[in-house]
Amino acid sequence: MIDVKLVLRENVPGLGRRGDVVEVSPGYARNFLEPRGLAIKATPGNAAQAEAMRRSQSLKDAKDRESAEEIAKVLVSRTITVTARAGSGGKLFGSVTNAEIADAIAKQANVELDRKTIHLDEHIKTTGSHQVQIRLHGDVEFPVTVEVNGS
Repeated sequence: MIDVKLVLRENVPGLGRRGDVVEVSPGYARNFLEPRGLAIKATPGNAAQAEAMRRSQSLKDAKDRESAEEIAKVLVSRTITVTARAGSGGKLFGSVTNAEIADAIAKQANVELDRKTIHLDEHIKTTGSHQVQIRLHGDVEFPVTVEVNGS
């Protein structure tokens, strides 16, 4: 069967980014991409529109990267303090989650982060200093030091 050429209107994981011209099976195009508004048929007029989409996407991506780098400069040099209830030996009652870290960053550094950008291998369950990875952009990932104090 012959593949269909489409212009992506949105980023589609595993397929391409907004403005890319891709070839997919007719069923995938007809049953998934086109009904959801994720792609349109590639015509000469749409090709020019796709180029405009790619340019605007690259400009937006550059702005997003720049703002993420600015936030990284602010946060890398700081130590974020989180207070949690702890028992003897520094073991916490419960744990410190990425949502609590995001709240602490907002209060202490005046930077609003989505909790999903904070990556913990597992929740923090002890007092002390911990390194936490933050990914604000595909190319901008940096560590932040979180100091957990027991109360």
